[in-house]
Amino acid sequence: MLGIMDDMSFLADTSPLFVGRTEQLRQLGEHALRARTEASGTMIIGGDAGVGKTRLVAEFTATRPVGTVFAGGCLELGVDGLAYAPFTAVLRQVLRERGREAFEAAAPGGTGEFARLLPELGALPQGGQEARGLLFEQVLRLFQAAAGDEGVTLVLEDLHWADGATRDLLVYLARNLDLPGVQIIATYRADDLHRTHPLRRLLPELERLPEVTRMALAPLTRDQVAEQVRAITGRPLPAARLDELYLRSDGIPLFVEALAAGTGGTDSDTDVPDHFRELLLGSLHRLDETAVAVLRVASVGAVSDVIGHATLARAAELPEPDLDRALHALVDANLLRVSGTGYRFRHALLREAVHDGLLPGPHARLHLRFAQLIDEYPDAVPADRRAAEQAHHFQAAHDLPRALQAAWWAAVRAGEVLARREELAMLERVLGLWERVPDAGERTGGRTRSEVLAAGAVAALDTGRPRRAWEMCDEGLAGLPGEPGTEDDHALTVRATLLRCRGQARSQCVDEGAVDDLAEALRLHPPHMPGFGLMLSILARETMFRPRGQTRLGASAVDLAERAHRVAEQTGDRMADAAALVTLGSVYMSRGEMARGRAIVERSIALSREIGDPLMEARGVGNIAHYLRERGEHRESLKMLDDALADHRRRGLMSIHSSFHHQNTAEAHFELGHLDTARAIVDGALDRSPSPVHRVFNLVPWTRAAVAQGDLAAARSGTTHHDLADARLGLARLDRVAALSVERLDQAQQAATAWLDLLLAEGDVAGAHDYALMALRRLELADSPGYGWTLLELAARCERLRRSASGPGGGADGGAADGEDSLRGRIMDCLAGMPVYGPVQSVQHTTVRAHLAEGVADPEEVHAAWAEAVSGWERTPLVLSLAGARLRAAEAAAAVGDRAAVRAWVGQVHAAAAEHGAVPLRRAAEDLARRASVPLKGGGAPEPPAVPAGLTARELEVLRLLSGGGTNAQIAAELFISPKTASVHVSNILAKLRVANRAAAGARARELGLA
Repeated sequence: MLGIMDDMSFLADTSPLFVGRTEQLRQLGEHALRARTEASGTMIIGGDAGVGKTRLVAEFTATRPVGTVFAGGCLELGVDGLAYAPFTAVLRQVLRERGREAFEAAAPGGTGEFARLLPELGALPQGGQEARGLLFEQVLRLFQAAAGDEGVTLVLEDLHWADGATRDLLVYLARNLDLPGVQIIATYRADDLHRTHPLRRLLPELERLPEVTRMALAPLTRDQVAEQVRAITGRPLPAARLDELYLRSDGIPLFVEALAAGTGGTDSDTDVPDHFRELLLGSLHRLDETAVAVLRVASVGAVSDVIGHATLARAAELPEPDLDRALHALVDANLLRVSGTGYRFRHALLREAVHDGLLPGPHARLHLRFAQLIDEYPDAVPADRRAAEQAHHFQAAHDLPRALQAAWWAAVRAGEVLARREELAMLERVLGLWERVPDAGERTGGRTRSEVLAAGAVAALDTGRPRRAWEMCDEGLAGLPGEPGTEDDHALTVRATLLRCRGQARSQCVDEGAVDDLAEALRLHPPHMPGFGLMLSILARETMFRPRGQTRLGASAVDLAERAHRVAEQTGDRMADAAALVTLGSVYMSRGEMARGRAIVERSIALSREIGDPLMEARGVGNIAHYLRERGEHRESLKMLDDALADHRRRGLMSIHSSFHHQNTAEAHFELGHLDTARAIVDGALDRSPSPVHRVFNLVPWTRAAVAQGDLAAARSGTTHHDLADARLGLARLDRVAALSVERLDQAQQAATAWLDLLLAEGDVAGAHDYALMALRRLELADSPGYGWTLLELAARCERLRRSASGPGGGADGGAADGEDSLRGRIMDCLAGMPVYGPVQSVQHTTVRAHLAEGVADPEEVHAAWAEAVSGWERTPLVLSLAGARLRAAEAAAAVGDRAAVRAWVGQVHAAAAEHGAVPLRRAAEDLARRASVPLKGGGAPEPPAVPAGLTARELEVLRLLSGGGTNAQIAAELFISPKTASVHVSNILAKLRVANRAAAGARARELGLA
């Protein structure tokens, strides 16, 4: 944008008095002060077209220090092909005013990813879709550094026209500008947001952020309209005329200005147009034909808000004196405003009205002329806008061949800046025109329709639209002319790419045909053709956590990763080599070969640092930290993660794998008993998580920490988050899956774990039992034992509680509860087939057996089983898992009369629970201490309440159980006493309460509030 801020005052000269916005100006000033001194923030201003959003922002920014305001606007090109339009304008202004040094400081070692948006900074950097996070991070660092002591204000206008990439970057900045200094002001037309408009869905999400404030700009009141008219005309209107003007203008300042100009300040009869479009165009009738013709030309060329003088002159094709007179007339009539070396319309609505009034012939001719001018004078349009603007003009001119060609290059440009949604939109346009353009292949660089569909499928996968990717692959495969056995290498590569993309899409859509497509893609792809290494790497990830007998790929994840590594070495592709190594090493670590796998991943990390690939470096560090935690080496895991995050913060790479780093950190802190810390980490990371998979992985430790703290309302809110809830509902379909990505299997295991934890905490034993059985029927735990053992441990707890609730014998269903397809049977099958890697999984195996022993084995055997589990947990840092095992061991010790063990274990449980804020565990320890009649150090157990009739504390416990319908045998089992002793206590209670029977004793207890 040319001089977008140089002439910001142009927005303020129609009415010499700025009316009715004093309060809004005050709010913007206070917002700027908070952004500069406390925390960066975003103000989103909405209102109907013409209500004065731009004028308000102009009046406010005029009060800011010189050099602290940077602005850009979204463009109405009718397509989503031009990505990051307002941010590109802002960055160009920064480059112009602050120099290249500002960009080099934000991206140490060069200009980083900025060249994707500003080609003048250099060649495009390497990197795939993940590099978009790095671009966002560097933009954030640039703005924070630019803020300095005075702060900066970023103005983004017309968000209703924003492309998807612009919306994504705005959300990222709003969430992650965590230092003071940056104020963002964004405007949008509220009346342009139809029901399915993406901004309509985004605004509520933004408004929930504490850093975001919304301002609704209302029309002027009648008194304010009167004040505005008086300022424009120099005299007041009669009441009747003012009423008519207010009614017709709806209090919209833009229309008030046009109507006021029509009144001329007199009482003469001046017709007021029936429609605002006619109102906006009314002043054209006072212009000569040449001026009107120039205005119409400008309406076609000003798609990027400003039209340069030279471009306008070339398109108008008028003698210079005639053009100058026309432009003077248009500027004097307040229809065009001078902006730098060009012109802009007084208001976007005016440009739209003029453009919409063009007849079909001139409309097509003018759009075609501007498209041709881009070819003739390419430097007149920034390189990042050329293809998208040409696509717009050729489409409007109905020149379909060149519209297709321009759309193709706009798609290429969108791909270069990693704006996959815009790339997909332009590819969809290419495909829509394909059949109507005979030489479509030549105009797309010799590509076939199937190749364009393959590119579209890749973009659709990258944008989270697997079903559209699937459809495009089906269409692309159907359009291939030959058969697999008769095609040349190039055609086979296209077919293999389509099959690979369809396999990935089916996997994400939970479809059983996914692995067949992946296997066929692997079989068909010529090994010497480009993309084979990528194919192998993707397949290795797809199979890493799948049952070995169900992949049908003819190779294991290790085989595929090793082949990917060899191919990368042979082709000299060091980035592909780093990816293959991290996958290969992670496979080994996941299968218990920690030393071997870690060494391979460390080679990948070193290689990634050499070639400057921070994405792969972070992935390697995160994977090592994950498997260290699974082995109980939490301290080393946390040190790696903390060091990596600190390094990323120093280098400006906080977006790199930060979601998984935070997830790993939160999981480690949860298992160490740092419950508040785990929740705080997730609270800070959740909004930065780029996908549902990442959000689920972060929500699970947050939910489990809330359960451990007894905050069940918060835990329930976490599990009802749509990402986690969807994962739970999706479990019922997992038996149809033939191939699942690493993330998806882990996601299912994690989601099931969180739900089981919550259901048990809420006391829904039956629901938890049924859900555990469903999970074990459908999830393959052996290929992801880290999360699998945690899930199995919770399932065993469900089985123990079900058996306990059912009483002796396991319940009315008899043998069915222990049958082969029962939960107990499923758990036993898992115990037989689950691998055990490291001390944590070893003690989890022991703990599962201890749960299953309760209610089945002899009390002495149960006691021994839990004592073994306690001994195992004592060799790990998982303090709350240790405390839980000690609680069960204390119950078992009480059942065999080992009071010393009860006293020791329950005291340790109570102390650990109190230290870590595990409220339910602390209460359970206090309850057991009371039932077992053992004291807690420091008086941890609450004093029993005062009771009537001289009941002792033990008799009070018996009365509570009695009032619940407990028999003498059940009371004895609960309180670790003999049935005869329980009978004596019951007799004493009846006498002291002076009641005749047990039912009356229960009723009396309820009257006294004791039951």
